[in-house]
Amino acid sequence: MSESTPRPKSPAASEQQPLENSREDSRPWPARLWISLMIFSGVILLDGLDISMIVVAVPEIQRELGMTTATAQWLVSAYILAFGSFLLLGGRVADLFGRRRVLVVSMAAFAVVSLFGALADDGTLLIVSRFVKGMAAGFAAPAAMSLLTTTFREGPERNKAFGIFNVFEASGYSSGLLVGGLLAGLNWRSIFVLPIPLSVLLLIGALRFLPPDPPRTARPRLDIGGAVTLLAGMLLLVFTVVSAADVGWSSWRTVGGIALSGLLLAGFVAIERTVEEPLIRLGIFRNRGLVTANISIALLYGGAMGFQFVLALYLQDLQGWRPWQMALVLLPAGLMVVVIGPKLGALMNRFGVRRVLMAGLVAFLPCYLLFLRIGPEPDLWTVLLPASLLWGVGFALSIATLMVAGTSGVPDEEQGLAAGMLNSSLQVGGAVGLAVVTAAIMPGNELSMLRPGLVVILAFGVLTILAQLPRKRN
Repeated sequence: MSESTPRPKSPAASEQQPLENSREDSRPWPARLWISLMIFSGVILLDGLDISMIVVAVPEIQRELGMTTATAQWLVSAYILAFGSFLLLGGRVADLFGRRRVLVVSMAAFAVVSLFGALADDGTLLIVSRFVKGMAAGFAAPAAMSLLTTTFREGPERNKAFGIFNVFEASGYSSGLLVGGLLAGLNWRSIFVLPIPLSVLLLIGALRFLPPDPPRTARPRLDIGGAVTLLAGMLLLVFTVVSAADVGWSSWRTVGGIALSGLLLAGFVAIERTVEEPLIRLGIFRNRGLVTANISIALLYGGAMGFQFVLALYLQDLQGWRPWQMALVLLPAGLMVVVIGPKLGALMNRFGVRRVLMAGLVAFLPCYLLFLRIGPEPDLWTVLLPASLLWGVGFALSIATLMVAGTSGVPDEEQGLAAGMLNSSLQVGGAVGLAVVTAAIMPGNELSMLRPGLVVILAFGVLTILAQLPRKRN
């Protein structure tokens, strides 16, 4: 059996080069392969649900546990802080110590910490549980994604798998608000209970259906100096960005935090240049597709998070809508992902990854332009729902194709690192984009206060397309 796929392969087949993107592969997948894909996709679905479900429950938790508004926002931010900071380290640890092993341990930790959160009666302990859960997700997400990329061969097979994976990823984020609103109406603790059986089911599935990690010829060695400087730099960077909306971008804490995180990350690069077995091989940055995909996914998600935030301000703060009503406005976006996602592999095989990606990125522009037309009364049929549909088309066509583009040509032994980089860029890009949009919005409750934020979101959409334009070679 090969290192990363549950299907038997001959020795000759295991040494073949990855399939070309243009080659069609119409062979049906065996049941075990489908189950493996459902496990990988379930992990990313769980991550998305856990990030978005908590948003609508924050007011209830704040009232019951007597938390201040500033403290309660860390129920969301603590998860994002840990998740975004541990993704790079988590991806490399999965490469070094076994992707299946890391996935199983992460799911076990996710279940235990979810139980702890459901029973917590103290706000500080609940925030700590959210941070630890974010850590577990930071290891689980790149492990699941790198298992996918090493299980499904590059080309049509992987394109199809990523299309389905994307359905689960986007569904987790989009349905989390609705599910969270319904559960919070019963009891906010149910939001912490739901991930327990899901993570246990994924853990059992991984143990039962995923092949064991291949034996290592040499004991893996972790670059401790690199790990410490990388983790410290990422934690400080994400913390600074997440806090910037509260303390201001020009405050000494924000400026100093960005400067110090830059120094720590520069120190990490210096260490990686000198150690015999670096945590991250710096040569991976010569892969132009990977670098471009990271830039694009950061810009894309930065604009998307900003758009969701402005939409929430418009509908909930200015119009007095409930969170579940806003979730219904975003339902067409989720439906677009569900409809297009399973067909995405065929679209990439027929038209090419680049054309599908550009079509998705372009779809965001009319969405954001359309939303500039919002007025004192919400226009459901000519503004909100069409914008939601376009947003869903953009997500459905863009996220998975960026993942395909970013992992193409990366050796199997570095797929976890590539997955961690892409997911880290997505999370940090989302945090930075949200902070920039928040800074652009003027204080007040009038509609005109939102328009500068919408202009910034549109700029993110334009920059995402520019990042993908071909460069002239000298």
